[in-house]
Amino acid sequence: MASILSSDLLIFLGGTLAAAFVTGLAGFAFGMVAAGTWLYVLTPAQASTLIVAYALLVQGYAVWKLRHSLNLHRLAPFIVGTAFGIPAGIAALRWISPMSLRSGVGVLLICFSLYNLIRPKLPQMKAVGRGADAAVGFLNGVLGGATGLAGILPTVWSGLRGWPREEQRAVFQPTAVATFLMTIAAFGGAGMITPDTVRMFVIGLPALVAGSWLGWMLYGKLNESAFRKVVLALLLVSGAALIAPSR
Repeated sequence: MASILSSDLLIFLGGTLAAAFVTGLAGFAFGMVAAGTWLYVLTPAQASTLIVAYALLVQGYAVWKLRHSLNLHRLAPFIVGTAFGIPAGIAALRWISPMSLRSGVGVLLICFSLYNLIRPKLPQMKAVGRGADAAVGFLNGVLGGATGLAGILPTVWSGLRGWPREEQRAVFQPTAVATFLMTIAAFGGAGMITPDTVRMFVIGLPALVAGSWLGWMLYGKLNESAFRKVVLALLLVSGAALIAPSR
């Protein structure tokens, strides 16, 4: 079994703690915060698997609390589309070089951060049908299978659809959790969950719990709007660092 260097382990644990803290306090960005650090010390397959596994734990409880407001008719196109997209994402994960994947994640972090910081006025898509929802689900599955960063596209798309905030949350969070479940099952079926990855998962659990607890403890005690802007700015810097040429 390959061993991970102590410095790499510290980076992994620090990234896990930070990602869990941000999610506990602000309710978003676990995978993006984690990817911004993990991709320096883990393989793309390890990072994707751990993002999916940890995010499932972090977001699963939130979806359980939303269970009475779920609209299965509205969710179905996203989940079905995602199911078809995940195999394509896993194929891309096997084919794309680690450097290319790092750069792709970096571009994604930059785009996500700029979108949320600038909040551009985009045309609403109220008139589009369930086919468009399924297409977004497919792309979400591709992204989830390749990087573990499921939920980003449904989050943006739900806003473009013009649904009320509560209905948006009842779409993108369950879609993300369903994506995590299907992705982790697909990773297992493809033999991508190695003993080293399981070991890292167990080692990182205390940091995950500690970060989540700290975030929940500070929830409501800090200026959440300002905190979100700080997190988005850090994601922007992290994305730029990921795409910067290494020397």
